[in-house]
Amino acid sequence: MTDIKSMTLEELTDWFGERGQPAFRARQVFRWLYRGVSSFKEMSDLPKGLRQELEESCFITRPVVARKQCSSLDGTIKYLWQLGDGNCIETVLMHYKHGNTVCISSQVGCRMGCAFCASTIAGKVRDLTPAEMVDQVLFTQLDSGEPVSNIVLMGIGEPLDNFETVLQFLRLVNHPQGLNIGMRHISLSTCGLVEKIDKLAQCGLQLTLSVSLHAPDDETRSKIMPVNRSVGVEKLMEACRRYFQLTGRRISYEYAMIDGVNDADWQADLLADLLKGTPGHVNLIPLNQVEESPLKPSRRVAAFQKRLEGHGVTVTVRRKLGGDIDASCGQLRRKAMKGYRM
Repeated sequence: MTDIKSMTLEELTDWFGERGQPAFRARQVFRWLYRGVSSFKEMSDLPKGLRQELEESCFITRPVVARKQCSSLDGTIKYLWQLGDGNCIETVLMHYKHGNTVCISSQVGCRMGCAFCASTIAGKVRDLTPAEMVDQVLFTQLDSGEPVSNIVLMGIGEPLDNFETVLQFLRLVNHPQGLNIGMRHISLSTCGLVEKIDKLAQCGLQLTLSVSLHAPDDETRSKIMPVNRSVGVEKLMEACRRYFQLTGRRISYEYAMIDGVNDADWQADLLADLLKGTPGHVNLIPLNQVEESPLKPSRRVAAFQKRLEGHGVTVTVRRKLGGDIDASCGQLRRKAMKGYRM
């Protein structure tokens, strides 16, 4: 069976052409898919015989809302979606003055093992498909009734660990006849897979790359982020410099503030040294509590920010959204839920 929603319009046109169908049929199907139909029977402008043929050879993904939580503090909405195979993922819709942002997952679980993140608990189950990534944006819009203008790939999973799928997803959401969301309205977060950062740079996309740095020295970063043990901070920063040189896009460095771990003045000084010569900004994230982790939120966020700014570093402190429904950064997970395989 063909996963028809994972194809671009161009691929769909070729696929229909191979079956003797005109190009306009592909355009019709593509439009229907982005209206959120779950059956070819709903595609009323297609001949009955073609609809039957598609039913027999293709499938249309559609997640089920297993749970929906709305924050009483800021209106953030967190979805637990059940996928076709019974696995579940989480997606978060956040409201900002500049528009609505949806934070989506790229994998069922995560294998990166970052100590401060709930998403990696129990490891990775599988990669998502392009259609399953698109569905998070599409059905969040349809269920909430609110248009999405920005996407962040910062949910469950490491996007660059599912590289080809993520590239296909970006093509799909960027298409003017699909969701038509511009690359400059998309942020991709990575824990620092150096080879994949270089590969992404070669694509020349105008998205925003967010690098989860979280420590400026190898000793600290290796303790909280196992990926650092095979790469090291300096090689990661070299890849970031190459990325900027090739794309011209400023990088955002994510930095979760952890009490007594990465919040000392000397670490702020070292971080400022690392960033010299490469335009970028640091996004300080007050650590969000994860039940299974002994790590605690830093009490030095303001002091750390001031220290960085003293070195001329551009710094922001991330606004906490959805804290009352565990929808904040680092809190998304494969929670056990009766009746669902997680």
